[in-house]
Amino acid sequence: MKNFLKLLITIVMFYFLFQYIDFENLINILAKSHGGTILIALLFQLGSTFIAAYRWRLIMQLLVFKESVSYYVQSYFKGTFFNQVLPSSIGGDAVRIIDLTRKGYDKKDTFYGVFVDRIVGLVGLLVLNLIATIIFYGTFDKDFSFLIILLTVGGISGFILLFHLEKITFLANYKFLNLFHRLARRLNNLYKDKTLLYKHIAISVGVHMLSILTIYALALSIDFHMSFQTFLIAVPPVFLLTIIPISLAGWGIREGAMVGIFMLVGASNEKVLAMSILYGLLLIISSLPGSYFWVKSKKAT
Repeated sequence: MKNFLKLLITIVMFYFLFQYIDFENLINILAKSHGGTILIALLFQLGSTFIAAYRWRLIMQLLVFKESVSYYVQSYFKGTFFNQVLPSSIGGDAVRIIDLTRKGYDKKDTFYGVFVDRIVGLVGLLVLNLIATIIFYGTFDKDFSFLIILLTVGGISGFILLFHLEKITFLANYKFLNLFHRLARRLNNLYKDKTLLYKHIAISVGVHMLSILTIYALALSIDFHMSFQTFLIAVPPVFLLTIIPISLAGWGIREGAMVGIFMLVGASNEKVLAMSILYGLLLIISSLPGSYFWVKSKKAT
Protein backbone atom coordinates (compact mmCIF):
# COMPACT_ATOMS: atom_id res chain seq x y z
CA MET A 1 0.00 0.00 0.00
CA LYS A 2 2.84 2.36 0.91
CA ASN A 3 4.60 1.81 -2.42
CA PHE A 4 1.30 2.20 -4.28
CA LEU A 5 0.81 5.64 -2.70
CA LYS A 6 4.36 6.62 -3.68
CA LEU A 7 3.70 5.48 -7.23
CA LEU A 8 0.47 7.46 -7.30
CA ILE A 9 2.20 10.63 -6.08
CA THR A 10 4.95 10.16 -8.68
CA ILE A 11 2.38 9.79 -11.49
CA VAL A 12 0.38 12.81 -10.29
CA MET A 13 3.55 14.96 -10.12
CA PHE A 14 4.52 14.06 -13.68
CA TYR A 15 0.96 14.59 -14.87
CA PHE A 16 0.97 18.18 -13.61
CA LEU A 17 4.48 18.78 -14.96
CA PHE A 18 3.51 17.66 -18.43
CA GLN A 19 0.74 20.29 -18.47
CA TYR A 20 3.49 22.91 -18.77
CA ILE A 21 5.86 20.99 -21.02
CA ASP A 22 6.12 20.63 -24.79
CA PHE A 23 6.45 16.85 -24.80
CA GLU A 24 7.75 16.64 -28.37
CA ASN A 25 10.44 19.19 -27.59
CA LEU A 26 11.38 17.24 -24.46
CA ILE A 27 11.87 14.03 -26.47
CA ASN A 28 13.99 15.88 -29.04
CA ILE A 29 16.22 17.31 -26.31
CA LEU A 30 16.74 13.87 -24.74
CA ALA A 31 17.41 12.28 -28.15
CA LYS A 32 20.13 14.83 -28.97
CA SER A 33 21.99 14.53 -25.64
CA HIS A 34 25.76 14.00 -25.88
CA GLY A 35 26.85 10.54 -24.68
CA GLY A 36 30.44 11.55 -23.86
CA THR A 37 29.34 14.27 -21.45
CA ILE A 38 26.83 11.88 -19.86
CA LEU A 39 29.71 9.44 -19.27
CA ILE A 40 31.64 12.19 -17.47
CA ALA A 41 28.53 12.84 -15.37
CA LEU A 42 28.39 9.14 -14.49
CA LEU A 43 32.01 9.25 -13.29
CA PHE A 44 31.20 12.25 -11.08
CA GLN A 45 28.25 10.40 -9.56
CA LEU A 46 30.27 7.25 -8.92
CA GLY A 47 32.94 9.41 -7.30
CA SER A 48 30.30 10.96 -5.07
CA THR A 49 29.16 7.51 -3.90
CA PHE A 50 32.72 6.34 -3.24
CA ILE A 51 33.54 9.39 -1.12
CA ALA A 52 30.24 9.11 0.77
CA ALA A 53 31.10 5.49 1.59
CA TYR A 54 34.55 6.60 2.78
CA ARG A 55 32.96 9.21 5.07
CA TRP A 56 30.69 6.53 6.52
CA ARG A 57 33.69 4.34 7.20
CA LEU A 58 35.44 7.17 9.07
CA ILE A 59 32.36 7.65 11.25
CA MET A 60 32.07 3.92 11.98
CA GLN A 61 35.76 3.82 12.89
CA LEU A 62 35.03 6.29 15.69
CA LEU A 63 32.52 3.71 16.96
CA VAL A 64 35.27 1.05 16.81
CA PHE A 65 33.87 -0.77 13.77
CA LYS A 66 36.78 -2.43 11.98
CA GLU A 67 35.61 -3.23 8.44
CA SER A 68 37.65 -2.29 5.35
CA VAL A 69 36.95 0.59 2.96
CA SER A 70 35.92 -1.98 0.35
CA TYR A 71 33.26 -3.37 2.69
CA TYR A 72 31.69 0.05 3.25
CA VAL A 73 31.81 0.89 -0.45
CA GLN A 74 29.99 -2.35 -1.31
CA SER A 75 27.40 -1.83 1.42
CA TYR A 76 26.83 1.79 0.36
CA PHE A 77 26.29 0.75 -3.24
CA LYS A 78 23.81 -1.89 -2.09
CA GLY A 79 21.96 0.81 -0.18
CA THR A 80 21.79 3.10 -3.21
CA PHE A 81 20.59 0.17 -5.34
CA PHE A 82 17.71 -0.48 -2.95
CA ASN A 83 16.86 3.24 -2.87
CA GLN A 84 16.92 3.76 -6.62
CA VAL A 85 15.84 0.48 -8.20
CA LEU A 86 13.93 -1.83 -5.89
CA PRO A 87 10.41 -0.74 -4.85
CA SER A 88 10.99 -2.31 -1.45
CA SER A 89 9.95 -1.41 2.06
CA ILE A 90 13.61 -1.87 2.99
CA GLY A 91 15.45 1.39 2.35
CA GLY A 92 19.13 1.89 1.69
CA ASP A 93 19.90 2.84 5.29
CA ALA A 94 18.20 -0.32 6.52
CA VAL A 95 20.34 -2.37 4.14
CA ARG A 96 23.50 -0.83 5.58
CA ILE A 97 22.33 -1.51 9.13
CA ILE A 98 21.48 -5.13 8.29
CA ASP A 99 24.88 -5.60 6.64
CA LEU A 100 26.74 -4.56 9.78
CA THR A 101 24.53 -6.41 12.25
CA ARG A 102 25.16 -9.59 10.25
CA LYS A 103 28.84 -9.05 10.98
CA GLY A 104 28.02 -9.23 14.68
CA TYR A 105 27.94 -5.55 15.56
CA ASP A 106 25.40 -4.13 18.01
CA LYS A 107 22.22 -2.99 16.22
CA LYS A 108 21.92 0.24 18.23
CA ASP A 109 25.50 1.26 17.50
CA THR A 110 25.01 0.41 13.84
CA PHE A 111 21.82 2.45 13.63
CA TYR A 112 23.52 5.34 15.39
CA GLY A 113 26.48 5.27 12.96
CA VAL A 114 24.21 5.33 9.91
CA PHE A 115 22.13 8.10 11.49
CA VAL A 116 25.22 10.24 12.16
CA ASP A 117 26.38 9.64 8.59
CA ARG A 118 23.03 10.91 7.34
CA ILE A 119 23.08 13.99 9.59
CA VAL A 120 26.67 14.93 8.74
CA GLY A 121 25.83 14.54 5.05
CA LEU A 122 22.83 16.84 5.46
CA VAL A 123 24.89 19.48 7.29
CA GLY A 124 27.46 19.38 4.50
CA LEU A 125 24.69 20.09 1.99
CA LEU A 126 23.42 23.03 4.07
CA VAL A 127 26.94 24.45 4.45
CA LEU A 128 27.58 24.23 0.69
CA ASN A 129 24.24 25.86 -0.13
CA LEU A 130 24.76 28.66 2.41
CA ILE A 131 28.28 29.50 1.23
CA ALA A 132 27.26 29.45 -2.45
CA THR A 133 24.21 31.65 -1.83
CA ILE A 134 26.26 34.23 0.09
CA ILE A 135 29.20 34.30 -2.35
CA PHE A 136 26.96 34.47 -5.42
CA TYR A 137 24.23 36.58 -3.86
CA GLY A 138 22.18 38.16 -6.65
CA THR A 139 22.14 35.08 -8.89
CA PHE A 140 18.53 34.56 -7.79
CA ASP A 141 16.13 37.26 -6.61
CA LYS A 142 16.48 38.57 -3.07
CA ASP A 143 13.43 36.77 -1.67
CA PHE A 144 14.60 33.33 -2.80
CA SER A 145 18.18 33.99 -1.68
CA PHE A 146 17.00 35.16 1.72
CA LEU A 147 14.83 32.05 2.08
CA ILE A 148 17.80 29.80 1.29
CA ILE A 149 20.00 31.64 3.81
CA LEU A 150 17.26 31.46 6.45
CA LEU A 151 16.70 27.73 5.99
CA THR A 152 20.38 26.78 5.86
CA VAL A 153 21.33 28.92 8.86
CA GLY A 154 18.36 27.45 10.75
CA GLY A 155 19.39 23.89 9.92
CA ILE A 156 23.04 24.41 10.82
CA SER A 157 22.04 26.20 14.05
CA GLY A 158 19.79 23.27 14.95
CA PHE A 159 22.72 20.90 14.49
CA ILE A 160 24.96 23.06 16.71
CA LEU A 161 22.19 23.27 19.33
CA LEU A 162 21.95 19.48 19.37
CA PHE A 163 25.47 19.27 20.80
CA HIS A 164 24.49 21.57 23.69
CA LEU A 165 21.33 19.68 24.69
CA GLU A 166 23.44 17.40 26.85
CA LYS A 167 23.89 20.30 29.27
CA ILE A 168 20.12 20.66 29.73
CA THR A 169 19.78 17.85 32.26
CA PHE A 170 16.02 18.09 32.86
CA LEU A 171 15.44 16.76 29.30
CA ALA A 172 16.44 13.32 30.57
CA ASN A 173 13.30 13.26 32.75
CA TYR A 174 10.90 13.23 29.78
CA LYS A 175 10.51 10.19 27.56
CA PHE A 176 10.43 11.99 24.19
CA LEU A 177 12.98 14.71 25.05
CA ASN A 178 15.30 12.12 26.59
CA LEU A 179 15.97 10.84 23.05
CA PHE A 180 17.55 14.17 22.11
CA HIS A 181 19.45 14.31 25.38
CA ARG A 182 20.97 10.88 24.78
CA LEU A 183 21.72 11.74 21.17
CA ALA A 184 23.52 14.92 22.26
CA ARG A 185 25.57 12.93 24.76
CA ARG A 186 26.58 10.37 22.15
CA LEU A 187 27.46 13.05 19.60
CA ASN A 188 29.70 14.81 22.11
CA ASN A 189 31.39 11.53 22.95
CA LEU A 190 31.84 10.70 19.28
CA TYR A 191 33.20 14.11 18.36
CA LYS A 192 35.28 15.02 21.38
CA ASP A 193 37.78 16.26 18.83
CA LYS A 194 35.74 18.78 16.86
CA THR A 195 38.32 18.82 14.05
CA LEU A 196 37.05 15.35 13.12
CA LEU A 197 33.53 16.73 12.82
CA TYR A 198 34.75 19.57 10.58
CA LYS A 199 36.65 17.04 8.48
CA HIS A 200 33.55 14.87 8.02
CA ILE A 201 31.43 17.90 7.11
CA ALA A 202 34.09 19.00 4.60
CA ILE A 203 33.99 15.53 3.03
CA SER A 204 30.20 15.85 2.84
CA VAL A 205 30.59 19.16 1.01
CA GLY A 206 32.82 17.34 -1.47
CA VAL A 207 30.25 14.57 -1.90
CA HIS A 208 27.51 17.05 -2.76
CA MET A 209 29.82 19.10 -4.97
CA LEU A 210 30.40 16.00 -7.11
CA SER A 211 26.65 15.37 -7.31
CA ILE A 212 26.10 18.96 -8.46
CA LEU A 213 28.89 18.55 -11.02
CA THR A 214 27.01 15.45 -12.20
CA ILE A 215 23.88 17.51 -12.87
CA TYR A 216 25.94 20.32 -14.42
CA ALA A 217 27.55 17.85 -16.84
CA LEU A 218 24.11 16.48 -17.73
CA ALA A 219 22.96 20.05 -18.41
CA LEU A 220 25.89 20.53 -20.80
CA SER A 221 25.02 17.23 -22.48
CA ILE A 222 21.69 18.71 -23.62
CA ASP A 223 23.17 22.15 -24.42
CA PHE A 224 21.57 23.72 -21.36
CA HIS A 225 24.07 26.44 -20.56
CA MET A 226 23.76 28.24 -17.25
CA SER A 227 26.48 29.34 -14.82
CA PHE A 228 27.78 26.74 -12.39
CA GLN A 229 26.99 29.12 -9.52
CA THR A 230 23.30 28.82 -10.44
CA PHE A 231 23.53 25.05 -9.93
CA LEU A 232 25.34 25.48 -6.59
CA ILE A 233 22.39 27.50 -5.31
CA ALA A 234 19.49 25.74 -7.05
CA VAL A 235 20.35 22.04 -6.70
CA PRO A 236 20.82 21.62 -2.90
CA PRO A 237 17.17 22.59 -2.14
CA VAL A 238 16.12 19.94 -4.66
CA PHE A 239 18.22 17.34 -2.83
CA LEU A 240 16.60 18.40 0.44
CA LEU A 241 13.11 17.95 -0.97
CA THR A 242 13.87 14.50 -2.37
CA ILE A 243 14.84 13.34 1.12
CA ILE A 244 11.12 13.36 1.90
CA PRO A 245 10.06 9.77 1.10
CA ILE A 246 6.72 10.46 -0.57
CA SER A 247 7.49 9.33 -4.13
CA LEU A 248 9.38 6.47 -5.77
CA ALA A 249 13.12 7.25 -5.42
CA GLY A 250 12.34 10.98 -5.50
CA TRP A 251 10.87 10.83 -9.02
CA GLY A 252 8.36 13.58 -9.65
CA ILE A 253 9.37 15.56 -6.56
CA ARG A 254 12.86 16.08 -7.97
CA GLU A 255 11.56 17.06 -11.41
CA GLY A 256 8.93 19.43 -10.02
CA ALA A 257 11.46 21.12 -7.74
CA MET A 258 14.04 21.44 -10.52
CA VAL A 259 11.57 23.03 -12.92
CA GLY A 260 10.17 25.33 -10.23
CA ILE A 261 13.53 26.63 -9.01
CA PHE A 262 15.23 27.02 -12.40
CA MET A 263 12.10 28.79 -13.66
CA LEU A 264 13.11 31.65 -11.35
CA VAL A 265 16.10 32.38 -13.59
CA GLY A 266 14.17 31.97 -16.84
CA ALA A 267 15.37 28.48 -17.78
CA SER A 268 13.56 26.37 -20.37
CA ASN A 269 11.12 24.00 -18.65
CA GLU A 270 11.79 21.29 -21.22
CA LYS A 271 15.56 21.43 -20.77
CA VAL A 272 15.34 21.45 -16.98
CA LEU A 273 12.97 18.48 -17.02
CA ALA A 274 15.20 16.63 -19.50
CA MET A 275 18.21 17.28 -17.25
CA SER A 276 16.33 15.99 -14.20
CA ILE A 277 15.13 12.86 -16.00
CA LEU A 278 18.67 12.13 -17.17
CA TYR A 279 19.88 12.55 -13.59
CA GLY A 280 17.26 10.11 -12.30
CA LEU A 281 18.27 7.55 -14.92
CA LEU A 282 21.94 8.13 -14.13
CA LEU A 283 21.29 7.48 -10.44
CA ILE A 284 19.79 4.11 -11.40
CA ILE A 285 22.77 3.25 -13.62
CA SER A 286 25.31 4.34 -11.01
CA SER A 287 23.60 2.17 -8.39
CA LEU A 288 23.79 -1.02 -10.47
CA PRO A 289 27.11 -2.17 -8.94
CA GLY A 290 25.03 -2.53 -5.78
CA SER A 291 23.01 -5.29 -7.44
CA TYR A 292 26.22 -7.27 -8.00
CA PHE A 293 27.36 -6.75 -4.41
CA TRP A 294 23.90 -7.72 -3.15
CA VAL A 295 23.83 -10.98 -5.14
CA LYS A 296 27.40 -11.67 -4.06
CA SER A 297 26.51 -11.22 -0.37
CA LYS A 298 23.41 -13.45 -0.72
CA LYS A 299 25.55 -16.24 -2.14
CA ALA A 300 28.02 -15.87 0.70
CA THR A 301 25.32 -16.42 3.38
